[in-house]
This record gives sequence, C-alpha cells and structure tokens, in this order.
Amino acid sequence: MENVEWSNQTFITEFILLGFGNRPELQTPLFLLFLAIYIVTMAGNILTLALVVADQHLHTPMYFFLGNLSCLETCYASTILPRMLASLLTGNRTISYSGCITQLYFFVFMVTAECFLLLVMSYDRYLAICNPLHYAALMRSWVRIQLASGSWIMAFFTGTLVTLLMAKLTFCGPNKIDHFFCDFAPMLKLSCTDTSLIELVDLLLCFAIILPTFLLTLVSYVCIIATILRIPSTTGRQKAFSTCSSHLIVVATFYGSLIIIYMIPTSGTAGDLHKVFSVFYTVLTPLVNPLIYSLRNKEVKEALKKGGGKLAAFIRR
Repeated sequence: MENVEWSNQTFITEFILLGFGNRPELQTPLFLLFLAIYIVTMAGNILTLALVVADQHLHTPMYFFLGNLSCLETCYASTILPRMLASLLTGNRTISYSGCITQLYFFVFMVTAECFLLLVMSYDRYLAICNPLHYAALMRSWVRIQLASGSWIMAFFTGTLVTLLMAKLTFCGPNKIDHFFCDFAPMLKLSCTDTSLIELVDLLLCFAIILPTFLLTLVSYVCIIATILRIPSTTGRQKAFSTCSSHLIVVATFYGSLIIIYMIPTSGTAGDLHKVFSVFYTVLTPLVNPLIYSLRNKEVKEALKKGGGKLAAFIRR
C-alpha cells in the first residue's frame, strides 16, 4: 500500500522563487537598484583583481588574498543577482530543479570560501601588526598559496557534500521557495522525504566551519587591537587602525548578518526580515569589499592612477 501511495506522488521539476513578494509597484525600483549594485560590484571587484595582477607593487601577501577575495566576490554576485534581475524584469520566477541545485552548490561554495578567506586575511594582518619582524619569513609565497588553496578546496568539498545530500531528497510539492534564491533552509521545507541526515550534516558544518572561522577571526582582531593600543605614537596607531578598519567592517557585515539569520525564525514577517538580512551577505558584502577594502588603500589608488595614465597614453596614440 505504501508503495502504491509513493508511486502516485508527482515529483516537481521546477521551483518558484517568491522573492520579495508579489508587489508589482516594487519590481522596477528593485530591478534598477539591484542592477546598479551588480554593475558596481562587478566593476569594483574586477578592477581590484586586475590591479593586483598587473601592478608589481601589489604583489604582497595582503593584496594576494585581496585578489582572491575579489575573484570570489565576482563569482558570488553572479551566483545570486543575475537570476534575481531576470525575475524582476520578466516576472518569470520559475527555476528548474537542476538550476536550483546548481545555484545552491555555488552559494554554499562561496559562503564557505569567504569564511576561510576572511580568516586567512585576519591571520595575515595579525602577523603583519603583531609580529612584523618575522612577517616576511612566516608569510612566504608558498605559505600564502597553501592558505588560499586550502580555502578553495574546503569550499569545494563543503559545497559538494551539501549538494549531493540535497540532490538525494525528493520534492513532490509544493514547489514555492520563500526566498529570492535557492537557499538551504527554504528548500528543506519543501522536501517530502526525511531530512534528518542533511540537517545533522548542516549543524556539524556550522560548528566545524562557520563558528571556528568566526571565533579565530575575532581572536586575531582582539590581538591586533591589543597590539595597536601599545603603539606609543598616535600616527602609528592611526595607520594601523586604518589598515584593519575596512576588514573589520566586512567581517562584521558578513558574520553579523549570518548570525541574525540563524537567530530569527523564517515565518511571517520574520521571514521577510530574514530575506532583508540575506541581502547583506549575498549582495552588499560583495559590493562593499572593493569600495572600502581595496580602493581606499593608498597603494591601490597609486596603482589605479598609474594604470589610468597608461590607458590614456595608449588611447592618445
């Protein structure tokens, strides 16, 4: 009898992303807003990556990791925003099952990679400020390559594990995802099979990746602040704070929004608030990274002026 009932189930082949609700008067303003954000995000991160690769003066550990972060943010924004923009423009909110699983994979991949890259970058700043005499020896080229590669490899395995477990679930209706992208928790709610295993794996990954990277990043900055406060000169303290202030903003925005999302339930108006805070770590974090993390630095500004001068000279030929 159970087999007969199971055979009568209709397995869905596409999902409907509800996004920010059915309010036609907001579709055009939201489309223009997110289109502007996407253009600025892509331009800023690609420009930062190009400067880091092209300018010899930026071939340092800090800018090596910044280049990795800019590459990550370019892919991160392209995972979420193009599909959102298409929905806002055309009104078509459907996404295929395979497309949704693919978006989930890249989302998990990018979030995991960002957790590790932010940790690596805080460790780099910790060595530069708290142990400057041994910084060059401790952060040799092969060390930073291993740290960056380890971040991407961990992200690959995490994304693959979560996606494989999600792909094993059966979805037989309803097919409406109450979010603007294929997020983990909203998809689980639509499964008509047992989700205890993937929920357990998700909990273990949170304790194995998100919590340790956050705490270690926090410890790094506590040590950095303690060292800065011991600097005798006011100028030295201001310079050190300036170096790390942008990183602190990015870390606070990224982890703060994640923590708020995990603490607030996703039903009713709280579910709408969940979407708003999701915008912070999926849309705003990739936007602010090049604006306050790289392009405000003196070395990057000089590289930008140099590159602009070369481009102007080339055009005048």
